[in-house]
Amino acid sequence: MITGLHAILFSPDADRVRQFLGEVLDFDSVDAGGGWRIFGPLPPAELAVHPSDDGPRHELYLMCDDIDLTIEQLATRGVEVTGPPSDERWGRATAIKLPGGGELGLYEPRHPSPIT
Repeated sequence: MITGLHAILFSPDADRVRQFLGEVLDFDSVDAGGGWRIFGPLPPAELAVHPSDDGPRHELYLMCDDIDLTIEQLATRGVEVTGPPSDERWGRATAIKLPGGGELGLYEPRHPSPIT
């Protein structure tokens, strides 16, 4: 029934974010027409649902096996991290800054995963 997940990042500087995803994070892409890049294949994904008293919202995180090493590798590519990783019940997390504003979560999971 469901064959995948399509996520969208909205940005006032979409061209720079597309360049960042392709050139800095090394995500492959195809032209879906008119210069609209679709990135993939992406790494395996998982989806969680958390309770919220503040109304519905969505967050997007890139996962890694070793957040300290990943931050170090991203820094060599000029990626700015929002701060040191915080220890959460479910793992260690921080975020990376996107060109033109906004952030993309980055985390090292420390929970059981359905990904094999």
